[in-house]
Amino acid sequence: MSATEDAVTFSDLSRNPKSVAERASHLGRLRVTHRDAPDFYLTAADREEQRDESLTTASRIFLALMKHDPSARALLLAMPDVFPWIRHLGTEEVRAFTVELVEALSDAAELDLDTNAQEVITGWRATARIKADRTEYEEALRPTAGDFGPAEVTP
Repeated sequence: MSATEDAVTFSDLSRNPKSVAERASHLGRLRVTHRDAPDFYLTAADREEQRDESLTTASRIFLALMKHDPSARALLLAMPDVFPWIRHLGTEEVRAFTVELVEALSDAAELDLDTNAQEVITGWRATARIKADRTEYEEALRPTAGDFGPAEVTP
């Protein structure tokens, strides 16, 4: 979606809700920007239900693949195409990542826990990033002691 054509401001929505609803219906999904709050999407309920059904189906396929192939060979072969950074992880780490991700996708589909999958990906990507830099990885492996104070979060 392009940012300008498929977005309206919250003010536009409050001033002209019928027009905005018609536009959302025509486009299928319309981003509503808000200066003082996170953006959100206006979409038809049936479209969102179809999206949920698709996620549930994909999740169940992945779970069935793992159930019928405990080594998860097919999934493990596909993972580097989806996440190229996993080349920095060991074999068991890739398997653990795959299992965690499939479980998180299942939670998203079955329990409406949408943030878990991204948290799993973000955590494993951070591990791969550290392992990709030998100096940083060696430093991470060194024992530590004491309190290092507050942590700084950098993007």
